[in-house]
Amino acid sequence: MRALFLNCTLKPSPQESNTDRLASVVGEALEAEGVDVSTIRVVDHDVRPGVTSDEGGGDEWPAIRERILGADILVLATPTWIGQPSSVAKRVLERMDAMLSETDDDGVPVAYNRVAGFVVTGNEDGAHHVIAELAQGVIDIGFTVPGQAWTYWNMGPGPGPSYAETDHGHEWSHTTGRAAAQNLVATARALAASPIPAPPS
Repeated sequence: MRALFLNCTLKPSPQESNTDRLASVVGEALEAEGVDVSTIRVVDHDVRPGVTSDEGGGDEWPAIRERILGADILVLATPTWIGQPSSVAKRVLERMDAMLSETDDDGVPVAYNRVAGFVVTGNEDGAHHVIAELAQGVIDIGFTVPGQAWTYWNMGPGPGPSYAETDHGHEWSHTTGRAAAQNLVATARALAASPIPAPPS
């Protein structure tokens, strides 16, 4: 079983990413379940704006798309900016929009029988809204989102330290992240055993 994390931080490598640090908790829990885990920091790639699977001209989305379709579990990880998912996360969803009309040879939509979860960070509130936006997007595309397949961290009202600058709330975020990993794996295994069929014609 494979899991792919798309880290939608605005910070290019090698800058430290708070989102990556919390995502690693979920990743380690997935690895403990025997899952092969990999991560792409999307901002490091030239992902062009658009809603097709290949916008041409050096667009690096097609390679990322192939990694998504090679995984059983997709985790979208994003910081919170102005109470919203990052612009990078929104671009990822826009590019995944093309999957709505893509099927395999048996007519099964390409996102079917794959599960998705979420990791959200931010030093102010907004995580539930961000999770809701991401979940609605991937569900529309065809992914299955298990219950409690997310974790988040925020400091609370007003400005404050980032995730990496404090231990505040980490225990809850980590426990919730490990539960998310467990739920993602259980649902992915259930879908592998009993796949969703192609939609009726």
